[in-house]
Amino acid sequence: MLKKSNVVKLSKAEKRQLLKKNVKRDKYLLLMFLPVAIYYLLFCYLPMTGLVMSFQDFKPGQGLLGIYTGDWVGLKWFYQFFTSAFAWQLIRNTFLLSFYSLIFGFPIPIIFAICITQIKNKHVQRSAQLITYLPYFISTVVVVGMLTNFLSPSTGIINQIIVKLGGEQINFMNTPSWFRTLYVASGSWQTFGFNSIIFVAAIMGISPDLYEAMRVDGANKREQIWHLVLPMIKPTIILLLIMSLGSLLSVGFEKVYLMYNPSVYDTADVISTYVYRQGIENKNFSYATAVGLFNSLVGFTIVSISNSFSRKFNETSIW
Repeated sequence: MLKKSNVVKLSKAEKRQLLKKNVKRDKYLLLMFLPVAIYYLLFCYLPMTGLVMSFQDFKPGQGLLGIYTGDWVGLKWFYQFFTSAFAWQLIRNTFLLSFYSLIFGFPIPIIFAICITQIKNKHVQRSAQLITYLPYFISTVVVVGMLTNFLSPSTGIINQIIVKLGGEQINFMNTPSWFRTLYVASGSWQTFGFNSIIFVAAIMGISPDLYEAMRVDGANKREQIWHLVLPMIKPTIILLLIMSLGSLLSVGFEKVYLMYNPSVYDTADVISTYVYRQGIENKNFSYATAVGLFNSLVGFTIVSISNSFSRKFNETSIW
């Protein structure tokens, strides 16, 4: 026999009264959140109205409101992009850079978090964390400048070491085959310490009693990590992996733009830099918007599929 639900249904007046009460109670928290809400409204949600340019022939002379009155061209710009000589090269470069960054960059923070939490000396642990966190706060411009200086064919320390060992100088920054390696390696070095924070927090949340129980059962460190630590932080890993998959075709524009040049376009040119050149440099706004919309739709699709699989097989998902 089914039990009656204990949920009390409120009237509209009671709901409004409860809302006012909650707003009054949390007014200072809401004020703190207000700048964040305004930022996302102005720079994330409001610009979405311009996506209509993807299906129009927008002319800059029409003014801002021209995006609502431009000539309708349907899927013309999407067809133009997919039939161009650059489309599949751009998609391939973007996917490979993101895929390599995910494959080599995602596991490193997890491994580092496990290692750092196994250090018993708190001073050593905090010093190691501080040293690895600092690169994250270095500007992308500075990181690319460091790469340029260290890898310079004439004065770079890396080429000097290669010459001392009997090798020949390598122009790393102008060699297409080296671009992906430099991008992924420098990105992993810069972010792995900061990205490990959430994994460290998840590991520190594991009850010490569970470790003690495993030690009583005779489990060594490797077995504790494999059978206790990893299963306990598995939901965190899955959630962050799904979020990372959403940006699989959204390679960071700033770093690629600073690192690349015409000699490495074959491996370095990605969708975001192509959109910049078409939209800002060539003033082809509708075409650039269509390419950017395609990029966003692919990311949304990947997140949705990954989330569905995760919810079905692991009962862990974002929504």
